[in-house]
Amino acid sequence: MTGTTAYLASTGTALPGTPVDNSTLGKLLSVSEEWIDIFVGTRTRHFAWDLATGEVHQSLTDLCAEAGDLAIAGAGLDPSDIEFLVLATATPDTLLPTTAARVADRLGLNYLPAYQLQAGCSGAVQAIDLGRSLIAGGSGAGLVIGGDVTNRHLDLRRDLSRMPTEELVNYVLFGDGAGAAVLTAEPAGERVALRGVLNRFAGLGRPPGQIIDWYGITDRHTERQMISEDYKEIEESVPVMAVEILWDLLGLLDWGVGDLDFLLPPQLSTRMTQRIVEHLAVPGAREISCVSDTGNTGNALPFQQIERLLPELRVGQRALAIAVESSKWIKTGLALEKV
Repeated sequence: MTGTTAYLASTGTALPGTPVDNSTLGKLLSVSEEWIDIFVGTRTRHFAWDLATGEVHQSLTDLCAEAGDLAIAGAGLDPSDIEFLVLATATPDTLLPTTAARVADRLGLNYLPAYQLQAGCSGAVQAIDLGRSLIAGGSGAGLVIGGDVTNRHLDLRRDLSRMPTEELVNYVLFGDGAGAAVLTAEPAGERVALRGVLNRFAGLGRPPGQIIDWYGITDRHTERQMISEDYKEIEESVPVMAVEILWDLLGLLDWGVGDLDFLLPPQLSTRMTQRIVEHLAVPGAREISCVSDTGNTGNALPFQQIERLLPELRVGQRALAIAVESSKWIKTGLALEKV
């Protein structure tokens, strides 16, 4: 398979500041710690901005560069060995220059393709999928990154007591972070083969499950909601789509459920992840999740899960990761095997 299979050589992740627990966040939001636990079940999350003043301490570029630098070092490579960069995010620092270009500059990368994918929860897998294609096209090594930040879309200085629950839940659901991986054409570093990737838009004719808005100079003072989600539809659809991804990937690989040693399920929230794992029904596979500690960090999550997987993964063992993007319903997943 060498020459046509991409390998994951290393990962790197970045979480800003100290973890914010439910007690601290509950006091700022004027909601109880128990409400947060019942609604999302997440214990802690990280923010790159001051919750009281809104001051940004770390940008998305900062977090992605930190994660990318760790991934390159972990692979034992020099920045000059990196032949492409792919970065996925829903929350770029600026529309232009792209965060991908800023991160390339920060890492000392030059004269290489620097792609940026506008994506939500599916972005990490999409970045890996594009990276795999570039490896198949002849590149020797490349860097893929995913990350998101919340400072533009959450504002604790607002009158939160009048905020509807469907908007308030975003304040306890999301956190900031970035993750990265180095892909190689030959086994290196962690020596994990990328056996398969599923990346399918599945939202033909369906209303969006999530909308993340943005403002320009003509509408910056409007009061419309920056993040809106159809939680009932998400709760009903995502577990079903996760099961479809599981069986689609297994079918593509000619693997059975019993061939899986590890399962990396979608990380919407702790409660949703528990529900999805029950639907997936893969009892022989060990679950690798992180959302309880990190919060929902969007495009960073699969990298954060993979980083937790790697110390556990032994030669010959297999893992399958699933991510569902509810914005316009995108089904993604990938299969890994230690060689």
